[in-house]
Amino acid sequence: MKKPGSRNREIAGKERKLKHVKAIMTVTGIDHTGIIAAVSQALAQNQVNITNVSQTLMDEYFTMIMQLEFDENQIGLAQVQVAMAPVEEAERLVIKVQAEELFNAMHKL
Repeated sequence: MKKPGSRNREIAGKERKLKHVKAIMTVTGIDHTGIIAAVSQALAQNQVNITNVSQTLMDEYFTMIMQLEFDENQIGLAQVQVAMAPVEEAERLVIKVQAEELFNAMHKL
């Protein structure tokens, strides 16, 4: 039996465990109005939660890094990257999504 507030979801009468994935997304491009709105809207439409965000401007260049969390049973890491492709094109950005473990391993001193 499922407890209230448990990390499981019931689908078609069967209980399944959520498989939370953490990822890091980087966004770069020429600054213009609507970048954060476009990115966050696409993530929300795909049930991806933004757990941390940092953004800055360097001259005319916009840079943002986001920590994301999502249920891999609903959307996979590669699917998140694919879902961001229309935003990349429409907003003229470069968006990269990678597993948080990989990102951390690549950036350890």
